[in-house]
Amino acid sequence: MKTPRTPQKSQRPRRRAAPRSLAIAREVLRTEAAAISALVRRLDGDFERAVELLAATTGRVIVTGMGKSGLIAQKIAATFSSTGTPSFFLHPAEAIHGDLGKLVEGDLVLALSYSGETEELLRLLERIKRLGIPLIGMTGGLKSTLARASDVLLDVSIRKEACSMNLAPTASTTASLALGDALAMALLERKDFRENHFAELHPGGELGRRIRRVEQLMHTGKAVPIVLQTTPMADVIAEISRTGFGLAIVADKQKRLAGVITDGDLRRWFPKSPGDWRGRTARDCMKPNPTTIARDEIATRALKLMEARKITALPVVDARGRIEGLLHLHDLWRTQWI
Repeated sequence: MKTPRTPQKSQRPRRRAAPRSLAIAREVLRTEAAAISALVRRLDGDFERAVELLAATTGRVIVTGMGKSGLIAQKIAATFSSTGTPSFFLHPAEAIHGDLGKLVEGDLVLALSYSGETEELLRLLERIKRLGIPLIGMTGGLKSTLARASDVLLDVSIRKEACSMNLAPTASTTASLALGDALAMALLERKDFRENHFAELHPGGELGRRIRRVEQLMHTGKAVPIVLQTTPMADVIAEISRTGFGLAIVADKQKRLAGVITDGDLRRWFPKSPGDWRGRTARDCMKPNPTTIARDEIATRALKLMEARKITALPVVDARGRIEGLLHLHDLWRTQWI
C-alpha cells in the first residue's frame, strides 16, 4: 500500500526587494542634480553674451550635435521654435553630405559636443566661419577645438557621469539640456514673448485648449444682448431674458460701449423703486465703465478678471470701445479649456 503524498505548498517565487535599484536611482538623481547646480554657480557674462547673440540673430538658430548630444540639440531647437525663435536641428553627418546649404548668412549656430572634438561637427566649422555665422559652443572641453572656434563658450563640464562606469552620457546631457532651456527662457523674456504669442504657435492639443483666445469663445451677432441708451427698460428686461446671459450691454449710436445692466442690478433696484422703471431708459439704469476685454486676449486673463471682479460676463470691445462680442464664464467651463 502506497503512503499518501503530503500535499506540498505551491512554490511561488518570492518577490525580492530591490534596495540596490533604489540606491542607484537616488545616486543618479543626486549626480544629475549636482551637475545642474554646478551650472548655476558658473553662469557669468558668457551666458549674457550668448543671449545677446541669439536676440540679435536675423536668421534662424541652427542647433547641431552628434549622438546623445544631437538628441539634446533637437529638443533645444524645438524649445526655441515654440517660444518665438525660428530654429531647427542640423545633423552634422547629414550636413557634410549635402545639407550644408541649409546654413546661410544671418543664421546662428549653437553646437553641442561634450568633448568639443566630435569629428563630424568640427567639419562644419569652415563653412560657419566662411559665412561669418556666429557660433555658440556648448562643451565640457574648455580647451577643445570647438571651444577655441566659438564666439561664445558655454561651459557644461561635469564632475562625473551618473553612469557607474562614468561612460554613458547622463549628467552631461542633462546639464546641456538644462542650459539650453535656460537660454530659451532668457531669450523669451528678452523678446517679450507673451501668452498671446504662445497661443499663435500652439493652436492644437492640451496647450492649445489652455491658451485659447477670447475671440475663439465669445458670442457675436444677434446672440449678444445689446441695447441702445434710449431703449426703454421694459425692452431691456426682455433682451436680458431673451439671451439668458444675465445682463444687457448698453451702446451708443456708434455701437460703442456705454455701460451694462445686469439682472442683479434689477433685483437690487426694483424693491427700492417698484413701478419707477416704466418711464426709464437704459441710460438711466446702466452702470458706466464696466470691465471689458479685447478679442485677442488669452482666455485665462478673462477668467482672472471675472474672478477678481466677481462677475460672470465680459463685453468684448476693440481699441475704440466698439462692442465686438460677449464672453460668459459658462463658455469657459463648457469648452473645458482650463
